[in-house]
Amino acid sequence: MPSLAVKLYSIFFKLQQRYVVHNLTKAPIHGADPFGVTSRREESTAASNPSFNDGVATKDIHIDPFSSLCIRIFLPDTVVSPDPVICEDRSKDGAFVYSGYSPQWGTKHKKLPVVLQFHGGAFVGGSNDSVRNDVFCRRIAKLCDVIVVAVGYRLAPESRYPAAFDDGLKVLNWLAKEANLAECGKWMGNGRRRMDAHVFDGFGASMAEPWLAAHGDPSRCVLLGVSCGANIADYVARKAVEAGKLLDPVKVVAQVLMYPFFIGSNPTASEIKLANSYIYDKSTCMQAWKLFLPEEKFDHDHPAANPLIPAREPPLKFMPPTLTVVAEQDWMRDRAIAYSEELRKVNIDAPLLEYKDAVHEFATLDVLLHTPQAQACAEDIAIWVKKYISLRGHEFSY
Repeated sequence: MPSLAVKLYSIFFKLQQRYVVHNLTKAPIHGADPFGVTSRREESTAASNPSFNDGVATKDIHIDPFSSLCIRIFLPDTVVSPDPVICEDRSKDGAFVYSGYSPQWGTKHKKLPVVLQFHGGAFVGGSNDSVRNDVFCRRIAKLCDVIVVAVGYRLAPESRYPAAFDDGLKVLNWLAKEANLAECGKWMGNGRRRMDAHVFDGFGASMAEPWLAAHGDPSRCVLLGVSCGANIADYVARKAVEAGKLLDPVKVVAQVLMYPFFIGSNPTASEIKLANSYIYDKSTCMQAWKLFLPEEKFDHDHPAANPLIPAREPPLKFMPPTLTVVAEQDWMRDRAIAYSEELRKVNIDAPLLEYKDAVHEFATLDVLLHTPQAQACAEDIAIWVKKYISLRGHEFSY
């Protein structure tokens, strides 16, 4: 059973979630809001920091002028020399040591895989810049030695389905566009490679996003979804399969689904036995689904909710390798296990990691992030992910 501290916190957390969902239900947003919101005032946030704080630099980018869609990039310090970059501080009339990172022309840059991360929050809460998501993404960036791109998708009820799913796919397409822009900047008009080419300058002004242009290897892209973010990751993976070479040079090589937010019309054993389980209970989650799914088409077997509805495309045999993480005390666990089993039946590498006495979001919730179980889960994910991103990082001169 979970510890006494987890049980006590669970009571507080569920009351808070019920309050938030109740307020959203009582004051619904009539009509779609194309711009939308990506965070709630109740969620504490962490500011981005281009310096290598705890071994990872971060920056925020608003990538869509027509909506609130944004991303936070996590860049591990393994990509640069340990020597600090010296910059001139005119305001102090002298030099100072800048511990951040700006790509330098003519130097070699290590290429790292890219992890697209989708946070949890039952589609109505959470954010990519929350304190807990910032800590988790830093952990993944360091353990896996990857660039993490945390997606700030639009939340319900301001933006109902398919807004969050569309945002996930839009970021994947944006990643492909950035990779192609970076590649275009390396060639002259006569088809020869420019030896002095670069797509950025010392101040970060660029045609392509400079951190990704210098260090991102989109041919080794992993999708990582937490709770409802796992639903988004699975949708993006399906769309990537359908797009095929149209996404080049982006290639989704694997996905990680952490306690996915799946549901269906026919209840499973865990949905009955653990309906009032810790952290997230079933009744509160049902209210969140009502705020997210289209009002006129509300159905527990909606494609966004149930991954195993008949005739869902593409066939499971074309899905990428999929690691599924489940918690023993989570009412959603059985449906995630069933999805993992179906993937294995069609010969997809789809291991299942189940953690004893664990609760929903045990590895990503703020008060549980520093527990041994949360750390072990992140390490287990890193071990599996490295199997699919193990191609040696190449170095290119710009």
